[in-house]
Amino acid sequence: MNYILYYSPGTASMCVHWMLIELGVPFETRLVDFEAGMQHTPDYLRLNPAGRVPTLVIDGVPHSESAALLMLLTERHPEAGLAPAPGAPDRADWLEKMVFLANTLLPAMRDWFYADSDGDPSGADAVRALARRRIEGAWDRLDNRLSDSRRYLVGTHLTTADLLAVMLMRWSRNMPRPATTWPHLGPYIERLRALPSFIALNEREGLSDWRNGDA
Repeated sequence: MNYILYYSPGTASMCVHWMLIELGVPFETRLVDFEAGMQHTPDYLRLNPAGRVPTLVIDGVPHSESAALLMLLTERHPEAGLAPAPGAPDRADWLEKMVFLANTLLPAMRDWFYADSDGDPSGADAVRALARRRIEGAWDRLDNRLSDSRRYLVGTHLTTADLLAVMLMRWSRNMPRPATTWPHLGPYIERLRALPSFIALNEREGLSDWRNGDA
């Protein structure tokens, strides 16, 4: 198996980068410098016509969409246990959480950050207000999910739902109500930020904020 991850620090590629580290498999990385416009170069657009990250080249074939890549990697590496096996009692719950994060939370996050550039700037405030309600509603739902003292979103072990959720929670760090301020999300985030794979991810991407022990 040959993996090459095209990524930009702290973006939607972060969860895939984290999973590859957690899997302990060999992989290469290629930085896509957004400030330099590398995502719009002809070479990159041949790999990812949307001009976004992540792109994961698997045995020479490029694939995209972060949630899809997480799910694909669970199929390629079932021994890692990062998703319930087909037919397992928690399988439906895992699928539900993955689709919820990908279909509800990810688009709302994009609306929050890109309301001015993706649509009419005159309506950006309304778009952003709606996005905030959807994002905070998602935190309410996930916080309630963790209120029974469970350690992970699905089952009793780390899954890709946790990797995707924590990446999105990180994106909220400068919002009016960061995910860390919810009573059950806060301890959950601290637990996952303590994982060696998350610490290694931050080192590899050169990220120094939103880590345990930060002031």
